[in-house]
Amino acid sequence: MLRHIFLAAALVSLLSGCDQIPGMGPDPRIAQREEEAKAIGGACRHALRGLEDCYALNPKANKAAVFTGWKDMDQYMRENKIEGTPSVLGKSPGAEKPAGEIGTESRDAPAENKS
Repeated sequence: MLRHIFLAAALVSLLSGCDQIPGMGPDPRIAQREEEAKAIGGACRHALRGLEDCYALNPKANKAAVFTGWKDMDQYMRENKIEGTPSVLGKSPGAEKPAGEIGTESRDAPAENKS
């Protein structure tokens, strides 16, 4: 009887570390997808995109993880006083320019030779 109890206790102690045995723990692909979704959320926040735009641009990403990444990056940017970089996605060259840049295209553009 004592021997059965000892064997049961030994078996329980061996199985308590099953998450450390390769192939017995959670699928690493799931963790990788979640980390990628967090990175997508952080990148969207840095690009000054709203969450809805981020969700629309990344429909396969886990929305909860995207939100977590966006929120973490927002907190980091506020704490370190970092300004985001506006996204250029979907903007074509020659599209509307901000009011401060009107009329500056002649200075930046190379002069054309009219021969």
